[in-house]
Amino acid sequence: MDTELAGILGAAARTVRVKLGLTQADVADRIGMASEVYGRLERGHMLPSVQNLRRLCVVLNIPPHDLLGLGDEFAAPPPKEKPRPRGDEEVPEMRRLMRNLRRLTPVQLKLMNLVASAMQQQKKKP
Repeated sequence: MDTELAGILGAAARTVRVKLGLTQADVADRIGMASEVYGRLERGHMLPSVQNLRRLCVVLNIPPHDLLGLGDEFAAPPPKEKPRPRGDEEVPEMRRLMRNLRRLTPVQLKLMNLVASAMQQQKKKP
């Protein structure tokens, strides 16, 4: 492994992630990687596969030449991605909740919905 390249890539990924207000778990979840593994990547202890490098570029909206520490002469048009939703989904707590809800079974999800409905009803009472 090229430790210099791993350090450059990890530092660049961390800088962009922090600017976007994302957690390591957010990015890891979006690229389909365990958060512990993504943490190793940011610390420069590993290099991603080509597929994960591409996913990382899309999630962070950064061209690969920037992640790899190359100059602008290697620039290519950034990958197109769907517009990021605004509002509640941008709040870190909402992202964490959504990540946890996606891991629940259908029965658990139904129970969580009942709890949320009960909480809303309680809020409406004077």
